[in-house]
Amino acid sequence: MTGGDPHETLRRVFGYPGFRGLQEPAIAHVLDGGDALVLMPTGGGKSLCYQVPALCRAGLAVVVSPLIALMDDQVAALRQLGVSAAALHSELDPAEARDTQRSLAQGGLDLLYVSPERLLANGMLDRLARLKLSLIAIDEAHCVSQWGHEFRPEYRALAALGTRFPGVPRIALTATADPRTRDDILDALAMPKARVFLASFHRPNLFLAAQPKASEMTQLDALLRRHPGACGIVYCGSRAKTERVAAALAARGHPAVAFHAGLDPAHKREAAARFRSGEPLVVVATIAFGMGVDRPDVRFVAHLDMPATPEAWYQQIGRAGRDGDPSDTLLLYGGQDIAQARHWLTQSSAPETQQRTMRAKLEQMIGLTETVTCRTRALLTCFGETLEEDCGHCDNCRSRPTTFDGRVEAQKLLSTVYRTGQMFGAVHVVAVLRGENTEAVTRHGHDRLSVFGIGADRPAAFWRGLVRQLIARGVLDIDTAGHGGLFLHAEAARPILRGEAPLPVRDDTPRPPRAPARAGARAPADAPPIPAEAPESLFAALRAWRAAEAKAQAVPPYVIFHDTVLREIAAVRPDGLATLAEIKGVGASKLSRYGPALLAVLAQWQG
Repeated sequence: MTGGDPHETLRRVFGYPGFRGLQEPAIAHVLDGGDALVLMPTGGGKSLCYQVPALCRAGLAVVVSPLIALMDDQVAALRQLGVSAAALHSELDPAEARDTQRSLAQGGLDLLYVSPERLLANGMLDRLARLKLSLIAIDEAHCVSQWGHEFRPEYRALAALGTRFPGVPRIALTATADPRTRDDILDALAMPKARVFLASFHRPNLFLAAQPKASEMTQLDALLRRHPGACGIVYCGSRAKTERVAAALAARGHPAVAFHAGLDPAHKREAAARFRSGEPLVVVATIAFGMGVDRPDVRFVAHLDMPATPEAWYQQIGRAGRDGDPSDTLLLYGGQDIAQARHWLTQSSAPETQQRTMRAKLEQMIGLTETVTCRTRALLTCFGETLEEDCGHCDNCRSRPTTFDGRVEAQKLLSTVYRTGQMFGAVHVVAVLRGENTEAVTRHGHDRLSVFGIGADRPAAFWRGLVRQLIARGVLDIDTAGHGGLFLHAEAARPILRGEAPLPVRDDTPRPPRAPARAGARAPADAPPIPAEAPESLFAALRAWRAAEAKAQAVPPYVIFHDTVLREIAAVRPDGLATLAEIKGVGASKLSRYGPALLAVLAQWQG
């Protein structure tokens, strides 16, 4: 496969007529022998930035990748294209591992995927030193940075690759890295002269939404019912919660499975296999699931607990809509989440400099949940990117929140927290505010306080929302190490109690539910056009053929053809191999392998 022009390789092997965005300059730079750091959003075509030069330069391309599932999907997809690719990892069948080692020694591979642990152990570097290498790619490069999410210490040892293989270009790739993380990646990999290719992080096909927690399961169920028969991921903050939520979803009729690191290997393998098979499945998981997910048709990603950083949130919601179709994201958050995250940070044993950075990232994340402006613009700001206008595809753009000067209401709330002794939770404080004669209020004599009933003109939901907003601003806190009582931060509360400045707060009165994501959502400027409406029965027939083919080969359906390719085939209805070859994503190998079968499906279909 080596040698040749990158444009010809793109067309012949991958079936695409041209490069998108920064792909072409990044590939040209690597072909010239330069090091590169490529930052592109999920679904932006990062893999082509090393796969194309790997096929154009002589020798073996080594791809350092963090997850087995990611490696297996990439290898399966490349083999479908007629590329000689293989992976070495701990779950490989011994016979297949021996075949891969033999092919490696004989120079029969174009690309080798390997984990950093496997690369740096058992003499692997020595074996590679005897071969001609075309390039070294470090995928999911944010793992190398102590400032990034999903940090993996073993990635730091990859800095030695430049010295060990002088003259071999290195390309680091990631979908999420703020400016500080980018600098740390280059420093940690000893790539000071690398050229940085920074694409926009904007994902116009993703609808961003965040809601205060009210009834988690009701809110989540509403999201799932907007996507019947679709695939999605629900992230939870604990292992126990994943199992509890998966069981609750199953009881409501949703096909859901739990996934976390503590489950037995057989359960995890079965869940991952069902997900990769194309089955309409809801995976309820901790962040142990999903990094490097290649399934393109994930239609929604929900978080039932707040991520610690904007990068982590962006990386996880980026697992939705890799095919470019409209997809939903939903973040549910509450005051307890915010207080707990701050508490955990204070318990960290990390150096103070790292704690300061993580504290700043956490406060950015809290700000993203509470923002009343365009949520996408706020998120992109965290990556140093400015969006010139509101996105139009987030909850705040669709229905702008109402804000008002909440000084008086905040004074009432803070006074009630103070006069009840700064030892009771939100439920009790709100009951006192609203003048409710609960058993606890009466028992503690709080019905005789001057603040009893001063907030009776507002519903309980309003006061709970104000509690959360004041926690987010650092005015109130929760004693997470004790009994969960609210208490004041005196310095932040004092100017509010004195009424020294306006206090804009959001009115959390429930808004009407949003309509589901529609296919007319705005797409990126360099995204391939969505084909004309294809007959649903023909599209279904093509999907059925693909499912049978994938089952026979024991590969995920999406490595054969993405839905976008099948939709275009259904819309164009090519009448021969030459016309079929013009469809984006149908390269020479797939045309030869599947062309006759696809034409047979088209011939048998009756519109």
